[in-house]
Amino acid sequence: MSAAQQEIHFDEIISRYRSDPYHYIDVCAVHTGTVRFLAKEGSPVEGVSGEWLHKPGTPLYQIERERNTKVISAKTVGTVASVRQELDGHFVEAGEKLLTIRHPLKKKEVIEAILQEVLFIFRAPERARYYFSLDIQNRIDQKGARSIFIKPGDEIITMSLMKRDTPVYYSGEEGLIHSVYFNPGESVNQGAPLIGICPEEKFPTVQKVITRVKAEWD
Repeated sequence: MSAAQQEIHFDEIISRYRSDPYHYIDVCAVHTGTVRFLAKEGSPVEGVSGEWLHKPGTPLYQIERERNTKVISAKTVGTVASVRQELDGHFVEAGEKLLTIRHPLKKKEVIEAILQEVLFIFRAPERARYYFSLDIQNRIDQKGARSIFIKPGDEIITMSLMKRDTPVYYSGEEGLIHSVYFNPGESVNQGAPLIGICPEEKFPTVQKVITRVKAEWD
């Protein structure tokens, strides 16, 4: 793909986010039970707040199971875009979609959303703690992550699970490490992104798009 074609591709992505600068978050039933909605369509909601994140967000719904009632609150700021009002007062299964929150994207979130689309995202194979391999970590310490070129089959990460360390071999597009999504030693959920890889020839274009979003986005 030529640089011009890449520019057109990125222009389309940016235009899409400009026309709909939101992230839509589905809120699902945390377990089985009878649901009562506490928020209405169009209502603004706030996420957790406070210095220690001790203040819960706006109540969204309550769910009762075996006479135990739990109130579920919003985890992010936004507006209630839709509510499945037909479920109010009814028994639902765990994981049932109940409502959707429309979250306005900030500049940093727009950049991250675009990166998630254009980078190759290498994800955690299991819920575990992850570390870069010693060789990769040494190279990162010396030159930074974005100087590290990796290709399929490279041993890049160590997975620590049940007190056993297992090497993780990279599978995906070859390129430079553009983004690191985990902190070494912290627990990462299965399927969560670990690193984002950018082909070398696309790297300058990606950086140009990031600079453009930073300059143009409110």
